[in-house]
Amino acid sequence: MKISIIGGGNLGVAIAEGIIKKNYAKAEDITVTRRNVQLLDQLADKGVNISADNVQATESADMVILAIKPKQTKEVLQQIKFAVEKKGPIVVSVVTGVLIQDMKAILGAQALVYRAMPNTAIAICESMTCLAGDESNKDASEAVLKLFSQLGSAIYIQEELMNASTILGACGIAYALRFIRAASQGGIEIGFSAKVAQLIATQTVKGAASLLLEGGRHPEYEIDKVTTPQGCTIAGLNEMEHQGFSSALIKGIITSYNKI
Repeated sequence: MKISIIGGGNLGVAIAEGIIKKNYAKAEDITVTRRNVQLLDQLADKGVNISADNVQATESADMVILAIKPKQTKEVLQQIKFAVEKKGPIVVSVVTGVLIQDMKAILGAQALVYRAMPNTAIAICESMTCLAGDESNKDASEAVLKLFSQLGSAIYIQEELMNASTILGACGIAYALRFIRAASQGGIEIGFSAKVAQLIATQTVKGAASLLLEGGRHPEYEIDKVTTPQGCTIAGLNEMEHQGFSSALIKGIITSYNKI
């Protein structure tokens, strides 16, 4: 598959590098565009085609990934409209807040348009990516799912949940990192160096997540394994709840959602 990524910013570059790392496509079958192509030298060194021509990139692709800013979307879609009509590539937008129907209003009703919401862990092929689009076209929908599954985990959701997925999956990276930071600070107070505290907190969170992903169980099931009667774990958990830990996290998620 030939893939063109329109928008060679941090996310566009991360997607390109992930595709190469996972051997989903060869470097020479990938094109990344950006106005200042000199900023893409790191990709050029790997054999990726770099260009400032969005139309040409679209004409040469089986799949076009839009990794641009929301305010640029209308202009770029109008640029590539005729190329999309002519070549019929799958168009995948990772642009926040731009609806499929709005993109089809420019590209045409027959255009194969999908939305994807990855998070920054896509840079290390550990993203949680939520997808939306017409699943009735099995070849196209499976191609999109296969690509983003190479870059972490990917699932299809209803488009009306894309904003919610942005909060839980994309903003969620920041929430998880803030927990690790707080846990590290607590570790320093009880005697560890900053470096060791961060390592312990980070690996512990990774292990906790892996237990749920591999076991498929509810978090409380795993929590019950480490909470003994009158033990230190339940004492700490209860104090966190008294201080509003779960409530603060839930309120934060809802606040972010209302903001978006």
